[in-house]
Amino acid sequence: MAKHAAGLKEVPTQKAGTKMRYQTRIGQITFTGRKARMAAAAVLVATMVAACGGGQDDGGQGGAPKAPATIPTLTEDPLTLSFIWFDWPPAHALEAFANAEYTTERPNVTIKVNTVPNANWHDAMFTQFAARKTDFDIAILDSQHIGEAVTNGNILDITDFVNENIDVEAYDPYLLAAYGQFPQAETGQRDENASLYGLPLLGDTWTMIYRKDLIGDEPPETWDQMISVAEKCQADNPGVSGLAFHQANGSDAAAVTYNTVNGVYGGNLWNAKERKIDGVLNDEAGHEAMDVLVNKMKPLTAKGSGNWFIDEVNAAVAQGKACIAFNWIAASGGLLDPEQSTLGTTREEILDKLGFATLPTQKTDLVPLGGMGMHVSAYASEAHQAEALNFMKWFEQAEIQKKWASAGGVPSRTDALQSPEFLDAQPFNQVYTDSVPRMRDMWNVPEYARLVDIENTNVNAALNGVKTPKEALDDIAREQQSVLDSSGRKGGGGL
Repeated sequence: MAKHAAGLKEVPTQKAGTKMRYQTRIGQITFTGRKARMAAAAVLVATMVAACGGGQDDGGQGGAPKAPATIPTLTEDPLTLSFIWFDWPPAHALEAFANAEYTTERPNVTIKVNTVPNANWHDAMFTQFAARKTDFDIAILDSQHIGEAVTNGNILDITDFVNENIDVEAYDPYLLAAYGQFPQAETGQRDENASLYGLPLLGDTWTMIYRKDLIGDEPPETWDQMISVAEKCQADNPGVSGLAFHQANGSDAAAVTYNTVNGVYGGNLWNAKERKIDGVLNDEAGHEAMDVLVNKMKPLTAKGSGNWFIDEVNAAVAQGKACIAFNWIAASGGLLDPEQSTLGTTREEILDKLGFATLPTQKTDLVPLGGMGMHVSAYASEAHQAEALNFMKWFEQAEIQKKWASAGGVPSRTDALQSPEFLDAQPFNQVYTDSVPRMRDMWNVPEYARLVDIENTNVNAALNGVKTPKEALDDIAREQQSVLDSSGRKGGGGL
C-alpha cells in the first residue's frame, strides 16, 4: 500500500499528485494498524456476503435492478450528490470541477467526493453494499469490481438509460466495456448485446518517465533496451537508481507490475474461456517475465523500495533519484510542480530533465489498463438515483469531457482524447492517447478481489526475496486456480 505523509524531501514520504485547475487540496493519509484490522474484518463481511448473494453459476447479471431509460423528475430541494473514491488528486479535482461546472445547471446540488485510503477502497464500498445501505450515491469502481457488484445486485443496470441518453459510438469500445460492461467478453472488447452498469469517469495507463539529462532525449524502445539503459545510468550516477516501479503488497500495486512485464514478454494471465490459470500464468513466458522482474529489474531499484507504490515512485523521480520510472498517468501531474521537485525551479526547467513516453515493447506492445467508471448505488434514494443519472448524462457530453480534460481529467470519449484541451494540458497526455489501442485489463470476475490479493502477496514476496521467482509464480497460479474452481461459476472475461 502507499505510504502517504507530509514530508517533501525524503523518498518514502513525498506527496506528488496531479495539479489540476480546480484542485482545492491534496489529502495526507496514514494507514494505521486499527484501520488495517477494520479493513480485514470488512473483507470477511464482504466476502461472506458475496459468497451468499446473487452469484449465478454463469457469472451473469445476478439481481442488479434496472435504471429507467429516461431520467425521472429531479428535485429542486437542496441535495448533496455523494461519490466514494480513494484519496488521490483526481478525486479532489472531480469534486472541485463538478461543484464549479455541474452546479451552474443544477444550483440546488452540492457534489461531495468522499475518499478513503487506497488500501481500504474496495472494502469501504462493499461493506456498505453488504449492509444494503450506502452513504454514497455513485460508487467509483475499479473495472474489475463490477462483476462482484453486479452479481450481488449492488449497482443499477443502466443499459436502457445508456441506450436512450449516451452516444456510445463516441467511445473507444474497449474503454466503454472495461468501465461498464458485465459479463466481459473474453477479448475485453465491447459486446453490444451485453448489459452496461457504469460509464467512464477517468481513464489511465502507465507512462514511462525518464531522465533526458541522464539517458538522452530518445526513450528506450524495447524492454531489454530499457533495462540496459537503466543499468548504465545507475552505474554512471551514484545515488541514482536505474529504475523505480510499484512493488507494494496492497491495492493492485505489485500485481500490475508483474502483469505488465508478463504482457510485454508474451505471457497470459489466464485462459478466460476455460477459467484456467494454473499452467497458463506459470508457463514458459510467465516464468521468463518473473525472472526479468526479479533478477534483472529489481537489482536496479533503490534499497528499501520493496513496498513502494504511486507516491514513493513519484517522490524518487521528483528528488532526482531514479533514471527511469513507471507510474499511472493520472497521478503524474505533481512531478511538474516546482514546489514538489528538486529538478528545477520552474515547470520548464523540470521538463528539460523529464521525458514521458509510452511503455517499451518486447514480444508484444501491451500496456496496463487503469482508470475507473461511475456506478449508481442500488440503495440510494429515488431522488439521489435520479440526480446521479442526470450527472452521468451531463458528464459524458463532449464539451464537458473536454473541460474535464483541461482540468486534469483523463477522458474516454475519442473526441476528447484527441482534443487540444486534453493533448495540450499535460506532456504525458499524448502517451495516454497513443496507449489506448495497446491496453490489456485483468480478470473481470466477481472473484477479482481475492485473485489480486494472492498475486500482490506473492509478487511482493519474490521482489523482497522471501520466495524464489518460480515459487512465487507457481503459488499464484495454484492459489488463484483454487479460488476460481471453488466459486463454481462458469465463463470469464476481461482481457
